[in-house]
Amino acid sequence: MSSKKVIVVSEKAPKAIGPYSVAVKAGNLLFTAGQMGLDPESGEFVPGGIEAETRQALKNIETILQAAGSSLKSVVKTTVFLRDMNDFGVMNVIYGEFFSEKFPARSAVQAAKLPKDGAIEIEAIAMLE
Repeated sequence: MSSKKVIVVSEKAPKAIGPYSVAVKAGNLLFTAGQMGLDPESGEFVPGGIEAETRQALKNIETILQAAGSSLKSVVKTTVFLRDMNDFGVMNVIYGEFFSEKFPARSAVQAAKLPKDGAIEIEAIAMLE
């Protein structure tokens, strides 16, 4: 197991909107930066509100995991930041489309404000396969 930090780059995920990496490998773990409902090509939010943004955020995470040699099945922990906790039910249904068994641990909190005024941001920790 390597002890060095490796930066992950994915051409199919939204570009970082600040001085950070979209993901970092450390040992046998992968840490993603928070992903929002941004279209990777345009850098703009996908239309459709919390449902569409949740789905896109999880697709972005999946793309980053694949670029790093991992997958959604290897996710051990997620943190979900919601603009409005009233959106939890909608988020939870869509989340279940991506994680359907051996669920990762998860925290969900309401945030006063998210970058670019997004409705949701999700980060993940995964094992490398």
